[in-house]
Amino acid sequence: MFSTYPGQVVVDHPISVPIEHRFDPYVDNGGTLLSIAGEDFCVVAADTRQSEGYSINSRYVPKSVKLSDKTVISMGGCYADCLTLTKRIQQSMEWYQHAHGKTMSTAAVAQMLSIMLYQKRFFPFYSWCILGGLDEEGKGAVYTYDPVGSYERETCRCAGSASALIQPFLDNQINFKNQETQKHTQSLEKVLRITKDSFTSATERDIYTGDYLEIFVITSKGVEVQKMDLKKD
Repeated sequence: MFSTYPGQVVVDHPISVPIEHRFDPYVDNGGTLLSIAGEDFCVVAADTRQSEGYSINSRYVPKSVKLSDKTVISMGGCYADCLTLTKRIQQSMEWYQHAHGKTMSTAAVAQMLSIMLYQKRFFPFYSWCILGGLDEEGKGAVYTYDPVGSYERETCRCAGSASALIQPFLDNQINFKNQETQKHTQSLEKVLRITKDSFTSATERDIYTGDYLEIFVITSKGVEVQKMDLKKD
């Protein structure tokens, strides 16, 4: 070490410093999903935009998958993890079909998904999951999860990048929270209108939600899929 000018120190040998090694396998691909349960139906909806940062990877990557005539799952978060988890669920349901000769019920799929997520708790799937369908009594059911398998049954739930915008709206229009008005059963037509309005509004404020909206309507007759355009910018 020597000095050339007063107050300046020049080092004549390299300095050894610790090298930081970072392992970050997760990425948030954005998107929003919601599900609303009715008296004899369930609606599962999600947008199709897949993004990373300020880039749009694709405008049509469906987040919802039909598992059976009574069950639909929707996932957001890291697309690779969501894809892997979906394949595991479908494989387990196929094994169940071969072993028992019947299709898994919505409640059974909900419990199985919780176990799958909990088994990976030390290196969890980066996914937020919403499972919607009809229970054994034919009533709408919505199951929501955290990444390590904790779940509960609810009337409605929104998850994803625009959940902070949509969930308060659902609490007001579906759950009637903090309202003195008498709660009443929602019709399928009203639920569909609320779902479309929710996503249309969210796209105005959330850049990770947009392009197209896929709506899965689950009834005793089966699963019907509707598609709607959203903002493309």
